[in-house]
Amino acid sequence: MGQIWKGGPVASALNQDTAQKVELLKEKGIYPALAIIRVGARPDDISYENGACRRAEALGIAAFRFCLAQDASEREVEETIDMAAEDPAIHGILLLRPLPSHMNEERLVGRIPPQKDVDGVTDLSLSGVFSGKEIGFPPCTAQACMEVLRHYGVDCRGKRAVVVGRSLVVGRPAAMLLLGQNATVTICHTKTEELSARVQEGDIVIAAAGRRGMFGREYFRPGQIVLDVGIHFDEEGKMCGDVRTAEAGELVEAVTPVPGGIGSVTTAVLMSHVAAAAGRQI
Repeated sequence: MGQIWKGGPVASALNQDTAQKVELLKEKGIYPALAIIRVGARPDDISYENGACRRAEALGIAAFRFCLAQDASEREVEETIDMAAEDPAIHGILLLRPLPSHMNEERLVGRIPPQKDVDGVTDLSLSGVFSGKEIGFPPCTAQACMEVLRHYGVDCRGKRAVVVGRSLVVGRPAAMLLLGQNATVTICHTKTEELSARVQEGDIVIAAAGRRGMFGREYFRPGQIVLDVGIHFDEEGKMCGDVRTAEAGELVEAVTPVPGGIGSVTTAVLMSHVAAAAGRQI
């Protein structure tokens, strides 16, 4: 049976490092702060917001909430983003998405300055990921995958990595981050021919196809490291991922679970980005 690589220890180590950096920044008179902008009252948005605020407080990071009504105008959201962007006391901006359908989400996201884009959602932040330059920050979930590999001692150099998924949230940025660590990367997707054979070629596999339970034992072989990025709910309301964990665990060296895997690391990554954004002011 393969190992189950949980995200909790990874998040704890990241949080400890972030807390130390926050204390050092405060000694220099810099107090890291995050602005969370929410439009409407979606339960999942509120849950994520509450969790982020609790984590920020525990790490000594100030979290300011800006809550707008579901029927707020695009102009109101724009003004809120601009206010946070121009405030030197705010170091990171988190715009909860998706935005209501009457808003131009791409345009509003683009108003976030890359140096405060701690969620890695702007075009400029993504250009930094693809160019290898320090522009903004990588998307938190993609970065969480790399943090899990680092924590569990995986050296990506020369490894064959297969990423199944081509979104700008996980798939493509994760592939670029792996490439930056000198892995040889293949990007696949649900339309890839002979997908199971391609996935078996990977020493490291990131499953980000967005399909519940898509990857069973036929996709894997012994010795692989499998990171499951999917978040779904089954017929009984239980959270699950893209990978059928029990089947994969019978073959691979290690697999991350859902829940308790990559998802549990993302908020820790977000807070590390806030501290880093504050540190760049020095």
